[in-house]
Amino acid sequence: MKFKIPPIPLSSSKNSCFPILKSLMASSLTQTQTQTLTIHSDPPQPDPEDDLLCSDQQQQQQQQQLLLSSSDTSPFSLGSLTRCLAGESHIDRAWAHWLKLGRPKLIVAPMVDNSELPFRMLCRKYGAEAAYTPMLHSRIFTETEKYRDQEFTTCKEDRPLFVQFCANDPDILLEAAKRVEPFCDYVDINLGCPQRIAKRGNYGAFLMDNLPLVKSLVQKLALNLQVPVSCKIRLFPDLQVTINYAKMLEEAGCSLLAVHGRTRDEKDGKKIRADWNAIRAVKDALRIPVLANGNIRHIDDVRKCLEETGAEGVLSAESLLENPALFAGYRTGEWAVGSEGCDKVGKLDQTDLLVEYLKLCERYPVPWRMIRAHVHKMLGDWFRLHPHVREDLNAQSKLTFEFLYNMVDRLRELGTKMPLYTKDSHEDRVLANGLATGNV
Repeated sequence: MKFKIPPIPLSSSKNSCFPILKSLMASSLTQTQTQTLTIHSDPPQPDPEDDLLCSDQQQQQQQQQLLLSSSDTSPFSLGSLTRCLAGESHIDRAWAHWLKLGRPKLIVAPMVDNSELPFRMLCRKYGAEAAYTPMLHSRIFTETEKYRDQEFTTCKEDRPLFVQFCANDPDILLEAAKRVEPFCDYVDINLGCPQRIAKRGNYGAFLMDNLPLVKSLVQKLALNLQVPVSCKIRLFPDLQVTINYAKMLEEAGCSLLAVHGRTRDEKDGKKIRADWNAIRAVKDALRIPVLANGNIRHIDDVRKCLEETGAEGVLSAESLLENPALFAGYRTGEWAVGSEGCDKVGKLDQTDLLVEYLKLCERYPVPWRMIRAHVHKMLGDWFRLHPHVREDLNAQSKLTFEFLYNMVDRLRELGTKMPLYTKDSHEDRVLANGLATGNV
């Protein structure tokens, strides 16, 4: 059984602010306590094979509990009058909420098709303390059941959670945000995507050319949601312009800002280093919590970034795709060479992580295209040594779990050893507890 969220009326006044009805989910909570959240409105339509979910209808009847945030204890549930207050009140509530979440430092960044529920849960097992959903398109999210059903799922353990939307219409963004706010800790606005699709769709980093629109998006959510608003941005070429931009977002109601330390034109993260000094300057200029994004390849980078930027936490994206155990102190062979201290061969490799990911996908079904992408990322080094195995994978128009588990066994039988590396004491702690401590 899947849970359907009722339509939510929006305010007709652009400047009004109103409290959400606390009865939004109460009537259906009891019957949905053992389900994964999926949101519906339209009949399903045929998909290409890779868009099909990886489990059948019976497997989709999830055992997870939905756990709504307590609206009585959240500093962002004080009613419309309090929410409309500006200045210190907003800053105090921003910090109170961040402290209530435990001040997470190690965070899974938003990645289209790649930061879905099973991957988030794998990263959480290995030290991630919070996570973003993939970027969701606000208009499609409001209009299409299949999109909501496949692109946004969560469970009670999936917290703290940022749900990220791209948008260029405040009313549509608010409608989308209203659908997810009971199930997350922040609604995040993507102001940093630099890809061509974002330029064509007029969202992400290309809204940097229309700051009044950006301000209206933030204000619309800040005045009308129970949960706080966060934003993720990139740098302007001029640092002072970036600082002014960040201050504008704070004044508009942003309660947490993630700063990617590259400009809109700096798309290649492997060739262009993120500017931690610029992130530090933004952090020093703001009063709300700030997160740093860029150059996080292993746990030593986390420590250095926190020290150099002063940020409350760090986001990692591409490096986590290759090594979801990064936050637990594991590193790939590429980064073990020349690392600080002496790394040893760990008791874990990427095939182990892939098997764990596949088991999570069996529990939390996602489209096969997401699984296929993770297989290539996690096993990229293995496939370079054994390209015939990769070719067999690419030849499969329809994936199955049996095929993928057999593929892993095949790689292991070829005798290739590509372990992850770790410090002795840290790995012992991880393996003993079943999950990482996340301390840095």
